[in-house]
Amino acid sequence: MEKSKTAKYISGFLLLIVLAFVLFLLDLSMGSSSLSPADALGVLTGANNDRAAVRIVMDIRLPRALAAVLLGGALSTAGFLLQSFFRNPIAGPFVLGISSGAKLTVAAVMIAASNYGFLLGSAAMVGAAFVGAAAAMLFILLISGRVKNMAQLIITGIMVGYVCSAVTELAVNFADDSNIVNLHNWSMGSFSGIKTGDTGVMAAIVLLAFFGAFMFSKPISAYSLGEAYAENMGVNIRVFRVVIILLSSLLSACVTAFAGPVSFVGVAVPHLVKALFNTSKPLVIIPAAFLGGSCFCMCCDLAARMLFAPRELSVSTVTAFFGAPVVIWIMLKRDKK
Repeated sequence: MEKSKTAKYISGFLLLIVLAFVLFLLDLSMGSSSLSPADALGVLTGANNDRAAVRIVMDIRLPRALAAVLLGGALSTAGFLLQSFFRNPIAGPFVLGISSGAKLTVAAVMIAASNYGFLLGSAAMVGAAFVGAAAAMLFILLISGRVKNMAQLIITGIMVGYVCSAVTELAVNFADDSNIVNLHNWSMGSFSGIKTGDTGVMAAIVLLAFFGAFMFSKPISAYSLGEAYAENMGVNIRVFRVVIILLSSLLSACVTAFAGPVSFVGVAVPHLVKALFNTSKPLVIIPAAFLGGSCFCMCCDLAARMLFAPRELSVSTVTAFFGAPVVIWIMLKRDKK
């Protein structure tokens, strides 16, 4: 029995890794100037020295593909952490209003900086997003102790998201005309415009938070069986809550700071990988969710670029199109149970 489970896990991870590699090559090769996957791979390995191809791949498409990998994985991991923490299958950064809170503070800081002529670095953007995400998360946490069921918690999170989005739109009206277009494009969610320097900051934050989440696999597993059980197993509940809040807020903030709010990834992907591996073990699902989120976002980014080329859709539109049916399926399945 254990051998069959191990074989299933190995085959599942191999499938996700191969799929991620294929999608990554397609992300590098497809666009307004098409390259073959072999040419794109040649640029990465140094075998292809064509200047135009090198510029397209290294300066434009590689940072975007890396952003889809890292931020997609971050969203999915954050979604799994929130679902485990609140014990709710449709909890996620976007649904609970955490992404909207981060969006509000980033927009406010961007507008203030542009009005005073300051240039914001990656660290400042992530810091501003983290403040908004943590504030929204703490508010939801306070509300969770007062509501009678988790459905009310989700509704509260959605309302928080609407309020934050409304305040953000109001703040945009005070921005300079030259910045309104950039703010609007960012607020719709997109992996375009990511620079090579941004990917280094992004990787450091996301991989550090992911490693922290993975190291908490056993406490998360114990917590899923109830607080009393977790305490009996030696889990410090207060420390556990603080760590989960920090990790999920940091992952959500990083996504919002660089790509804007991206919807439904954090809700849909953890359930898809659970169905693939037929388990809910955090030790398996956390890395699987990261890989699954990367594949999902790379696929959606390709669709956003290619479906109506040369016009480009926001990636959040595509993730909502594919992710929303998964959320409906989850709710219908839970209702039957």
